[in-house]
Amino acid sequence: MLRHPRDWQSLLYMLALPALVAWQWRYGFAWPLYGLELFLTLGIGVVHHNHAHLKMWRSRWPNRATDMWLTLLQGHPGFVFHATHNANHHRYHHGPQDAARTYRFGGDHNHLAGYLLHPLQATWALYPLFGCWLGRLRRRAPGAFGYCLLQYLLVGGLWLGLALLDWQKWLLLVLLPQLHGLHWLLATNYLQHAHADGHSKINFARNFEGALNPLLFNIGLHTAHHRHGRAHWSTLPALHAQVRHQVHPRLNCGGLLPYMFTTFVLSLLLPRYQSQPLMPPTETA
Repeated sequence: MLRHPRDWQSLLYMLALPALVAWQWRYGFAWPLYGLELFLTLGIGVVHHNHAHLKMWRSRWPNRATDMWLTLLQGHPGFVFHATHNANHHRYHHGPQDAARTYRFGGDHNHLAGYLLHPLQATWALYPLFGCWLGRLRRRAPGAFGYCLLQYLLVGGLWLGLALLDWQKWLLLVLLPQLHGLHWLLATNYLQHAHADGHSKINFARNFEGALNPLLFNIGLHTAHHRHGRAHWSTLPALHAQVRHQVHPRLNCGGLLPYMFTTFVLSLLLPRYQSQPLMPPTETA
């Protein structure tokens, strides 16, 4: 029933994350397990994103069950991807109409402060979008509107139930990891687009070609993903190879962590490592 056999990796992450939480809830906190849990929150964010683009299953009810399970795991409803990601980011490709374009907030920059602030700025910009989207949905499709509200109720019910059992464990093992995953989900937009050219048809995104890609569902191959939004994540390496030579060399990077260290830390000491914009200053409004 899976659309693609590689989605067994997605299912593994979806089972491993709550198993790690349950184990530590029962037997006590352990740093190695907690570190793995934090990494899996990144993976769940990507799985959620992928499922919003291309449903994991070939039939309706397994997809709906997956919607709910991912909502509980991430601590945020999956429907927000449709209003803020698919209908906004993938429609405008970091261009002037993209509500969360990185150069909207304080100009075209690529530095540590911009990276840390971007999740908060993007949240401020995107929440009105899905507020309006929900309003239209309520008028046009009350059943679908109720389905979206159910996702909020499930998250709230889970949080309340776990907090009543043990609020300290809920905070440490559930809420903080979920916030960590949501931070990375939003901050990744900055990593992939800061100092890219929002007016270009090909140079609007940065690609990371390092070893983390297989573990994070090839999310680093972002140009190919934008150009083929409904392509399965396992096909992105081949699609990336087709367009790599068209992308500006500065936008094809190696590993994510070396890039972050060079751009956000080393550049403070050695100016030659500072990121350079591809977009003319007159086009950053």
